[in-house]
Amino acid sequence: YQDKEEVVLWMNTVGPYHNRQETYKYFSLPFCVGSKKSISHYHETLGEALQGVELEFSGLDIKFKDDVMPATYCEIDLDKEKRDAFVYAIKNHYWYQMYIDDLPIWGIVGEADENGEDYYLWTYKKLEIGFNGNRIVDVNLTSEGKVKLVPNTKIQMSYSVKWKKSDVKFEDRFDKYLDPSFFQHRIHWFSIFNSFMMVIFLVGLVSMILMRTLRKDYARYSKEEEMDDMDRDLGDEYGWKQVHGDVFRPSSHPLIFSSLIGSGCQIFAVSLIVIIVAMIEDLYTERGSMLSTAIFVYAATSPVNGYFGGSLYARQGGNLQWLKEMDKANVYWGIPHPSYGVWHCLLHQFYSHLLPCF
Repeated sequence: YQDKEEVVLWMNTVGPYHNRQETYKYFSLPFCVGSKKSISHYHETLGEALQGVELEFSGLDIKFKDDVMPATYCEIDLDKEKRDAFVYAIKNHYWYQMYIDDLPIWGIVGEADENGEDYYLWTYKKLEIGFNGNRIVDVNLTSEGKVKLVPNTKIQMSYSVKWKKSDVKFEDRFDKYLDPSFFQHRIHWFSIFNSFMMVIFLVGLVSMILMRTLRKDYARYSKEEEMDDMDRDLGDEYGWKQVHGDVFRPSSHPLIFSSLIGSGCQIFAVSLIVIIVAMIEDLYTERGSMLSTAIFVYAATSPVNGYFGGSLYARQGGNLQWLKEMDKANVYWGIPHPSYGVWHCLLHQFYSHLLPCF
């Protein structure tokens, strides 16, 4: 940012504190909007759109390094309907989320008295924004101005902005959100240890049963000379060797089966790559970045789907329709496969030993 450049305060969602998945638009409650009507830019990524993130402009006029003294930005005409909406939100401990420069901020709508008869709304947003050079590195919100909710009254909403210099580096500004003491995360070590030991026990039990079965079969096969005529006639068709007839038998629908296997290989590759990228890059710093990365990687790894699906289809005795399988691997899921056009031609050349495409 440059000095006195526009800084946008986005209003995200509001919902009950004890059910984080239940969220609504911030202005679904009868909050009022600031006097500023427009902004210079609005950025929305593909991941935000797919996740349903619809940020709304708060209407507050905030400029970089420009302090704002306590000022009223709007007024709520509190009729009975609006009061009931605020009372319901306070009873259910509603909280809201905002963003400044992609940094999340949380606040409480209001609170009730000890008897639960009177309800109060926080009307004053006190913002303290930390900056390091020309970057925003820290944001804190303090809710003040407790006002009793009385029907047929007017409630003034106000705000202030205080800028302060911070030593936090821009690359480390999300570290406080990752601090366990900030969100009070509790790792259930006993549950993790219990699940781990249960997995070891089940794997050991299955392995022991399998080894005993195989050992008996090997002992029986090694004594073919001592077997009677009936056992000798069974030969390889007895015991675990019967499995070979099922393993190497082609499926009844090889095209669909190969498509499923190819899609599974692609999803596995996408999951592995996204995990590696998330470990290297800070995908949590931008809303929807994880989903956007997964979509891009899914499109880029489509040759994995085509290769494994097509090769499996060919090994099962498929005819020249193996190219169709590469396309159907994603067409079955309603997703256009990028193997059409030039990419389709290149794959055709590769698998057809450089046969001409045109």
